[in-house]
Amino acid sequence: MLCTKLNFGKALGDAKLNDRQKKMINRLLDGFDGKLTTSKGAKIVKCSQDTAYRDILELVNLGILLKNPEGGRSTHYILYNMKGSDKIQS
Repeated sequence: MLCTKLNFGKALGDAKLNDRQKKMINRLLDGFDGKLTTSKGAKIVKCSQDTAYRDILELVNLGILLKNPEGGRSTHYILYNMKGSDKIQS
């Protein structure tokens, strides 16, 4: 897992992530059970759902996370493999 984190960190390059975003990514790389939602993200980093949503949205815009196509109440996010377009986990 350490190798994956190092590779992921290198692939991010100069992306400026806040501490909450880093914590979410680390949790996903550590083998997060289930799927990341805004409410689970808020619990992970101990913030409001609105703040978690904004952090996740920025990670989606940076190409770090992918939003599932279903949307609505079942919206969840997955990490992307930074070497290509393969998802790391679902």
